[in-house]
Amino acid sequence: MKQKDIALISVIAIISAVMSVLISSKIIVPPKNREQKVEVVGAISTEFPDLDSKYFNSSAIDPSQRITIGTNSNPQPFNNQKR
Repeated sequence: MKQKDIALISVIAIISAVMSVLISSKIIVPPKNREQKVEVVGAISTEFPDLDSKYFNSSAIDPSQRITIGTNSNPQPFNNQKR
């Protein structure tokens, strides 16, 4: 390499380094601006309030019970037919 080539490469490297520092300072947020406000969550308790008596009472419908509509007189509805 010639002396002029080394000088040209070093000038280009210095200029690109200065430009990258200036551009990155605009793009990357400084540490003082990285703070963000968040909500504070309260402690979890093992105490539960009483259940609403409108929905949970002795006369309420129990959804876990099997419901049968009418009588089922046919114990084998498909007559064990194979196709």
